[in-house]
Amino acid sequence: MRYWLTLFSLMVALNLFAQKKIDRTTSFNLSGTIKNKGVINYQDILACKSYELGTLSLLNHAGEKRSTLTKLKGVLLKDVLEKLEYETPGPRELSEFYFTIIASDQYKVVYSWNELFNSPTGNTVYLIIEKEGVSIDKMEDAILLVNTSDFKTGRRHVKAVSQIIVSRVK
Repeated sequence: MRYWLTLFSLMVALNLFAQKKIDRTTSFNLSGTIKNKGVINYQDILACKSYELGTLSLLNHAGEKRSTLTKLKGVLLKDVLEKLEYETPGPRELSEFYFTIIASDQYKVVYSWNELFNSPTGNTVYLIIEKEGVSIDKMEDAILLVNTSDFKTGRRHVKAVSQIIVSRVK
């Protein structure tokens, strides 16, 4: 009896700690304090200039290697967002804006407007259009966002981006 209780407990624990399968996305919603709300799909992403990124090691919060992404090709997030029209009287207030990127499982990461459009970080935040020879329309974790310059790359690694909310600090 004790054997079965231990086995049952182990199965329940493994089930609780197993990563749940994330639902891939084919587009994401743009909303918030912008005038041109809408949907960004594969075609919109693929219309941007692409870059060969090579290999990226994903490190967790402790700096431990969790996985490696290879044969990456991506487009800059800032290129996808460059045509946004912000609800602001002028460019001075752009420093008050930030972007919340949300995955289909509700995982969230944040970037400021200045990070994306006014610092070197903006040149390292990509939507992945190809991974390990698999294109975005067939990638299991599409739409995938990575930041190649983060020290702990797994922290802002977002699988299945489903929405980006533009907000303004008040």
